[in-house]
Amino acid sequence: MNSYLIVAPIRAGVYSVAHTAIASLISRPRNGIPRDIVWYLRQIRWARPDGEAASWVTGGGGLVGDGGGGLVGESSQVPALRQGIRVLRHLARHGGPMPAASIAGELDLPRSTVYHLLNELEREGLVVHLPEERRYGLGIGVFELGTAYTRQAPLARLARPLLHKLVDDVGHGAHLAVLHGREVLYLLEERALGSPSLVTGVGVRLPAHLTASGRAILAGLSPAQVRALFPDPSAFPDRHGVGPRRLSALRPLLAEARRRGYATEDGAVTPGFASVSVAASDHTGYPAAGIAVTFDRDTVPENDWPGLAVRISSVAAELSRRLGGTTTHSGGYGGR
Repeated sequence: MNSYLIVAPIRAGVYSVAHTAIASLISRPRNGIPRDIVWYLRQIRWARPDGEAASWVTGGGGLVGDGGGGLVGESSQVPALRQGIRVLRHLARHGGPMPAASIAGELDLPRSTVYHLLNELEREGLVVHLPEERRYGLGIGVFELGTAYTRQAPLARLARPLLHKLVDDVGHGAHLAVLHGREVLYLLEERALGSPSLVTGVGVRLPAHLTASGRAILAGLSPAQVRALFPDPSAFPDRHGVGPRRLSALRPLLAEARRRGYATEDGAVTPGFASVSVAASDHTGYPAAGIAVTFDRDTVPENDWPGLAVRISSVAAELSRRLGGTTTHSGGYGGR
């Protein structure tokens, strides 16, 4: 039988000492402490009488805590919030309501903990309980947060200074676009000094399969997603007689973009102009936007396009980092 001495504050300036005997712990993981107790200890921010942050759990002849393996007081000082966010993200990725037991199992959390988290999230409108199905799904509060995110336009704000630096670096105009159905919607345009006005202005929509930005984003989608967007030849509008007219012609372009880590278009949007684009990913790995540079076809030889793509890739990587995502442009688009 192991003994554990836990020193924790009850209220400001008041401390209690609880001496608890717990049987059969020697064979358990994490210094013999069961998972439920480990999780509980993580929720507490301990304090020493001198006011300095500390975590003290003694037992079995050892000390676990500050600098002792991260059992208590890990990098986050709000672990309950972190676990609640994990639950919300898990529900979002699952695509439908889930039983609490499944959430607990897949996130490796105690069931009692998950029920407490779900109750709090439900109280705030972020989760809805479906009693007949015994499942939990995302609540209207998540939608409200999502629409607030859209209103604040953080993607454009995060990308604007990056595009400005990119234009200064390469000497050509650049723009940021997102996928909207089978089209791309341009959110930002940064023009180089003396560059001509192009059709890719803010608010403009163009067929995704014709643009470099659209192809870069589509290359990050699964084959099933691309097939759903382009089910038949009617999904392939034409501008200047250049570009794919059916899915069988689009697939090789996307495969090449995945292989190289960037997409191109040459005269499909505006005759005489070409573009090179790299996608930036969000925290889920989804291609959130395409960053493209457009230039006069006669001023930039095709042999220089890969070098241009390297510069765009560094900007896309930084935007991905700001969005909480990662990039794998040197080796394609993450195997999608």
